[in-house]
Amino acid sequence: MSKTARGFLFVVSGPSGVGKTVLCNEIVKRYAPHVVYSISATSRAPRGGETNGQEYYFYSAAEFKKAIERDEFAEWAFVHGNYYGTPRRFLEENLEAGRHVILNIDVQGALKIRENYPDAVMVFIAPPTFAELESRIRKRNMDSEDSIKHRLENACQEMGYKDQYRYSIVNDNLPEAITELNEIFVDYIG
Repeated sequence: MSKTARGFLFVVSGPSGVGKTVLCNEIVKRYAPHVVYSISATSRAPRGGETNGQEYYFYSAAEFKKAIERDEFAEWAFVHGNYYGTPRRFLEENLEAGRHVILNIDVQGALKIRENYPDAVMVFIAPPTFAELESRIRKRNMDSEDSIKHRLENACQEMGYKDQYRYSIVNDNLPEAITELNEIFVDYIG
């Protein structure tokens, strides 16, 4: 009886508005069911139409704190008044089953994942220019001016971590960026 080969863990990070989610969704669409999107846990309330176990695993703050104490997260953070984290069990069950897992997480979470999973394939998505990033964030028309300024300040800090990643893709042209990310996946999963 042969054992299934363990899957690869892919970590995709980059500033808000750079296109990480679009790129990750394209990879999952191309390779499903062999590549799965990691589902994060949060203590925030579900937003319209969100379902537990699909967009997020929803915990109360007390449940989340207990899960932290039990070391149930591969990484976690307290952001904007809520807890967010990557359930270790989800990662392990999928990786052990031979499925590849893609995480779309911030730089701090990515570095924590790398500590716990040193073989993780780290991919940084960068904007072509900072001005273009600001334009993309503003065009989304989803954030207040204060929120935009905060996202741009974070983006400056996050860009400083680009060299901590094995791969870097500049998302200047979406089809080309998808091709580059796909080539990284092909190198690992065939």
